Amino acid sequence: MTVQVDPPAEPAPKAWVRRRDDLGEHVAKRIGALQTRLLWDMPQPEAVSALARLRRGLGRTPGFDFTLERYLQVPDHLLGYRPADDAEASDAEQAVHDAVTLYALHQQSRRARMHVEGRGLGRALGDLVRASGGPEGVRRRFAALGTASTYQESIHHLRSLITMLREHQIPLDYGLLADDLQTLRHPDGRSTIQAIWGREFFRSRPSNRADAPVTDSTQEEPS
Repeated sequence: MTVQVDPPAEPAPKAWVRRRDDLGEHVAKRIGALQTRLLWDMPQPEAVSALARLRRGLGRTPGFDFTLERYLQVPDHLLGYRPADDAEASDAEQAVHDAVTLYALHQQSRRARMHVEGRGLGRALGDLVRASGGPEGVRRRFAALGTASTYQESIHHLRSLITMLREHQIPLDYGLLADDLQTLRHPDGRSTIQAIWGREFFRSRPSNRADAPVTDSTQEEPS
């Protein structure tokens, strides 16, 4: 009698996870500590107040509120190139400011973690397409982000997309976003970051299921 032996199953492909740079690690630690205090059974009043003040910092100049130093200050060894004019923020300072204030918008009134390690922007937006009742709106905004010609234009589109992520409670790694924003400010960094976001987006999409339901991966639990 011939016994048919099935071939060994191929191992499932490993999830593609990006690693943060030093600036991103710094931002992730600051946001992680704030998020922990916000999500306690009894949220700390200082953390709740800080989140509200950080939201008011959207679109403003880094250093606008001295009381937010613990969340927005960048250590000297991470400042990088400093403009000759001290009134101008460095790329690192601007990236940290924008990443942290966008997180404050994302976390507002949410009791789930909106900052989750390893979730790049493209991956989060792929989940948003599947979760959204109007995925074409997400795609249009993502396309606009991908063709933005200035940093401020990119932040404008990001703000709209973060609002949509918040509505669907889809988390994002804000340390990775800070790294991306710092690179985005470099003269030759725009095409690099736009390509990374695009690859993340494409890799997150299930084959032949463009608008499939969101999987459990969008509801990650605290470790």
